[in-house]
Amino acid sequence: MFNDIGPLELVTIIVLAVLVFGPDKLPKVIQDVMRTIRKIREFSESAKQDIRSELGPEFKDFEFEDLNPKAFIRKQLDNDELGLKEIRNGFDLKKEMAEVTDAVHGRDTEASSSSSSSSGGRIDMTKKPEDPGTDDRPPYDADAT
Repeated sequence: MFNDIGPLELVTIIVLAVLVFGPDKLPKVIQDVMRTIRKIREFSESAKQDIRSELGPEFKDFEFEDLNPKAFIRKQLDNDELGLKEIRNGFDLKKEMAEVTDAVHGRDTEASSSSSSSSGGRIDMTKKPEDPGTDDRPPYDADAT
């Protein structure tokens, strides 16, 4: 929660607390704040236990952190039953980007052609120069000139 507070900010908060509450009342204020935080934690834990007991045994593995969409998706993607780890591990982004770069620059290497033919149904995206016939002229647009 307070991971992004730096040392200078922490010193500033302490100095402000001493100035606002005074050195005499500051220990009592800290005790009151800690007691309140402890009560809130106890209340939330008892509420979680009540919800789990009301849901029944079929939801015994239910975690409240799963209600966060990011945590839920991460947990589902890490699930080994779907076989997504094999797909993710089989995908080599650097190799794919090198092939695309070679295709864009018109480089034709034996390594990329042999890997594309062995990859099973990959489309060859290399640009092949077309030899226009001697009679073929590019279209002429009088309005464009």
